[in-house]
Amino acid sequence: MSAVISSCLGCFFVPLLDWVKAHQVFRTEGPKDHFTKAGTATMGGLFFIPVGIGVARFATGKSVELWGVCATTLAFATIGLLDDGLTIWRKHNYGMPGWFKFLLQVAMGSAFVFWLNGASLSSPYKMKCLVPLLPPFGLWYLGNWYLPLTAFCFAAMSNGVNLTDGLDGLAAGTSAATYIGMAVAVLPIYPDLGIFGASMAGACIGFLVHNRYKAKVFMGDTGSLALGGGLAAMAACSGMFFPLFIASGIFVIETVSVIAQVSYFKLTKRLEGKGRRLLRMSPFHHHLELSGWTEPAIAAAAYIVAYILAILAAYIGLISA
Repeated sequence: MSAVISSCLGCFFVPLLDWVKAHQVFRTEGPKDHFTKAGTATMGGLFFIPVGIGVARFATGKSVELWGVCATTLAFATIGLLDDGLTIWRKHNYGMPGWFKFLLQVAMGSAFVFWLNGASLSSPYKMKCLVPLLPPFGLWYLGNWYLPLTAFCFAAMSNGVNLTDGLDGLAAGTSAATYIGMAVAVLPIYPDLGIFGASMAGACIGFLVHNRYKAKVFMGDTGSLALGGGLAAMAACSGMFFPLFIASGIFVIETVSVIAQVSYFKLTKRLEGKGRRLLRMSPFHHHLELSGWTEPAIAAAAYIVAYILAILAAYIGLISA
């Protein structure tokens, strides 16, 4: 349902986004080939994120945990929408200040934990702040450590998907795989969240009809922050942080590549007086692009890795629960 509705809505919304001149602004230091994409519509998250949420609510009993995850996903979409709006208005690729956006992400993650502590969730464990791990480790009670872990997870996931959203179809396709892995992992604990994960995966696949190479629309921060926020909320509700770490391996690689690039540049500049780069360009997909890989080849390789990791994460989640 999500895939069909999302793909059909795109036929209406993509021309609408183009008509209101919601066009992607590219950073000047990015790959030069990307300047040919100037004028492509952005903020595609406006039509496929609500589809994923709406279908999930229609197909389930509207449980407390589903309400919380859906509300949080929309909240992260709102943060992304503000950032996209500022980017388009200022006509450069720097919308909301980075520190302020990060602060909003952490604050939203913290607010979710406080809501989680007071919510009446029907957990089979009859206890909160638990992290299921592989046998023989079993269930770990984190207590007060659950708050910083969740806040970190929200910031890491939303930024990870955002960094991955640099090539046609890359973030949408890998997000679909990650949501499928998490949907299976959380099924024994919260079946409604499993349906939410499947619905969001379907929405991403429907979006790919318009976002595949060559893309007619980009998801923007509206979509990428929402996708990351939804994944983190699923993990925070169920304690499935380890399966999320596995399933989101592509996002982890992209994030680590940026951190490594910046750290190496600063270190060599301090030691040698001139900064050197570890990669040709970060995130990692740009390094592959500048090494001669085509966009479809990079996306296809990422899909293969993402679905292998999703299967592994699903298996780990099932045996941990």
